Amino acid sequence: MDRKIFSYWFITHLAILSLLFNEVVCSFPSGYNDGPKNGYNNGYNSGYNNGHNGGYNNGHGSRGYGMISNLDYRFYDRSCPRLQMMVKSGVWRAFKDDSRIAASLLRLHFHDCFVNGCDGSILLDDSEDFKGEKNALPNRNSVRGFDVIEDIKTDIESVCPLTVSCADIVALAAREAVVLTGGPFWPVPLGRRDSLTASEQAANTNLPSPFEPLENITAKFVSLGLDFKDVVVLSGAHTIGFAQCFVFKHRLFNFKGSGQPDPNLAASSDLLSKLTDTCPNVDSSNSNLAPLDAASVVKFDNAYYVNLMNNVGLLDSDQILMSDSNAAALVKSYSESPYLFSRDFAVSMVKMGNIGVMTGSDGVIRARCGFPG
Repeated sequence: MDRKIFSYWFITHLAILSLLFNEVVCSFPSGYNDGPKNGYNNGYNSGYNNGHNGGYNNGHGSRGYGMISNLDYRFYDRSCPRLQMMVKSGVWRAFKDDSRIAASLLRLHFHDCFVNGCDGSILLDDSEDFKGEKNALPNRNSVRGFDVIEDIKTDIESVCPLTVSCADIVALAAREAVVLTGGPFWPVPLGRRDSLTASEQAANTNLPSPFEPLENITAKFVSLGLDFKDVVVLSGAHTIGFAQCFVFKHRLFNFKGSGQPDPNLAASSDLLSKLTDTCPNVDSSNSNLAPLDAASVVKFDNAYYVNLMNNVGLLDSDQILMSDSNAAALVKSYSESPYLFSRDFAVSMVKMGNIGVMTGSDGVIRARCGFPG
């Protein structure tokens, strides 16, 4: 790795870790609790909380984590101490064979958490009792990485049987995927339990669509305890990965019924030419893939926001961020500061990873991620 790049990467990650762990250390004396004062709590004052003043929170003061669950960074330290290294190794093996898998694992975590919480429900196959989420419209022939999670789970079961949830493996794999592509590291709170069921209908209803207006997308985030800033920050995950042509092809050939390409894309003739080569105006090209961020396809960076500033975001739901003054201001900030984006992305990922989690005696630990038993 180039020395300058390594130095930037090291300083950025050290700063993020310092930012995260300083709050953890300061909170330990009061313990993990649900009270109104200090520690990991759901109160209103300091520590990692869901309140309105200091610490990492989900309120209106300092931006931070919103620790609204009983998750614990050290949950498996004794019961499965090799867990995080095993997940890391599994993700690295998969990435070596398929660089697309990094974005797929990140998306898998997002799509899991947005449907009835981060409970591993997206991994469940259909059964006699329910139609699962795998074949919901936003996921069908699109969401990937199930085999990677199952392979990692198999490895873990051989060492720590019926100990680690599939939901936690998904959360850890998403983090490793981001780090592997040059993005930020963040400590992942653990202790999620797995669901016994899944819902195709809930997936169709709850998952944001690239065709929806910003107001609808924001409402879906807010309904889960996230906020408008999280919309802009987590959209930055599109700095890696690909989209199928049918999702954006209208922008290439018939923007808003004009029979012409989107003027913003047309202004970048090289990009438009590449996209039309990949996605010719025929139905057979619908499943072809184009990079969401052509500037750095498998590098997790802030180029996504630079693209938006240049009006060449690929999806409607990407470029629409520039139609809102508050979102546009955040986009501008992130386009100018890779560190700021990395820091805020880490915070938003922890917040998202806390959505609707089951802990304690709720839910189960699945032996196989695709089956509820």
